[in-house]
Amino acid sequence: MNYRLALPIMALPVMLLAACASHVAKCTSPEDNPQHHYLVGMEALEKKNLDQAQEKFDRMLYCEEDNSKAFSGLAMVAAGKSRSQADSGYKGVDTGRAFDNLKKADKYASKQEEKFDFATATIRVESTIKSSDWLDRATDAYKTGSGLTPDDRLMPYYQGKEALTYFMGVAYLEGLEFAKARDSFSAVLNSKREGKWHEKADKGWNKTDKIVRAMAGVTVGDVGKKIAIKESVTRGDLAALLIDEMKIEKVLAGRIPVESQVDAMKAEFTPADIMNSPFKQEIMTILKWKVRGLEPKYDETTMANLFKPSESVKRGEMAFILEDVLIKLTGDEKIATAYFGQDRSPFPDVRATSPLFNAVMNMTTRGIMEGELSGEFRVNAPVDGPEALLAIRMLRQKLNTY
Repeated sequence: MNYRLALPIMALPVMLLAACASHVAKCTSPEDNPQHHYLVGMEALEKKNLDQAQEKFDRMLYCEEDNSKAFSGLAMVAAGKSRSQADSGYKGVDTGRAFDNLKKADKYASKQEEKFDFATATIRVESTIKSSDWLDRATDAYKTGSGLTPDDRLMPYYQGKEALTYFMGVAYLEGLEFAKARDSFSAVLNSKREGKWHEKADKGWNKTDKIVRAMAGVTVGDVGKKIAIKESVTRGDLAALLIDEMKIEKVLAGRIPVESQVDAMKAEFTPADIMNSPFKQEIMTILKWKVRGLEPKYDETTMANLFKPSESVKRGEMAFILEDVLIKLTGDEKIATAYFGQDRSPFPDVRATSPLFNAVMNMTTRGIMEGELSGEFRVNAPVDGPEALLAIRMLRQKLNTY
């Protein structure tokens, strides 16, 4: 027998068996499949549960090693982790992983739906990491994605092309391009009735529309733009807005005829908790002018007077602060007692006997702040960025009439 010929023939079945085995599905149970893991992973990503999302996308790759959507998901997970990293080294590692996974997602994307996921993931990764020229690359991805023709029925998570437009709106918002963001959210609202992204786009449109209105006719600096997108404005933020956007220092100094008096003015002390604040100088200026509502507060834990720059400003507090700014800028002391003694309040959550009532009335009757359609003022609700910027703008306009 010719053993040299027999050995290859004998090995052939083994080779064929191994080849077949390599194509046998690794994940066969009803819920252990790429489609299921994709949906759960994307939903976890939406809830910012990055570890669970990564677990699901990794499982997708175990089931199907060249799955483009899994790499798109892992790119977004890495981008999210990069954003939360304080250490620059770890941040760089996660950033690298995000872009490496995007490249793999692009490489293995063959179907229109996979290419759509990749384009959307690119926008989301770029707007999360914000490296150099990120908005240009996000815009390019949007243009590419807009030219695709995915089947909505084969997109169990995104469910339609308007998802791409929604995330481009988010990117424009992150890039402080407010008018473009509003237009993108508007396009989503007009694309289909009550789609998956309709509610999110509606919230985005309301937010950006308020910002655009707040900025109409005025020049807003970088500080104002960055604060405008915040969900909750802090005491440090408000100090910065009053100095940088309201120009309160310049206006108040102009009301004191003797320049040497202005030069001699200074804050009584420097609160310990503002030393590392990016708005330290603005806070010190506010303290110098003794704006009511933005004074240092006694802290029981440290037994010291602190400014608490990261503490959120409530709407009632905002009214109180802006009332004092109005009094200082106009010199009209009667404003401070204009509504004292009034029997009834137009707001069910602000009693006429409340120490904030006079301020709330001064702000609402002048159109500087607004109540809710429900009739409430929401006195204890946090002030968001658009509200703060719009109130500052309206206050500036009112001062021009004095």
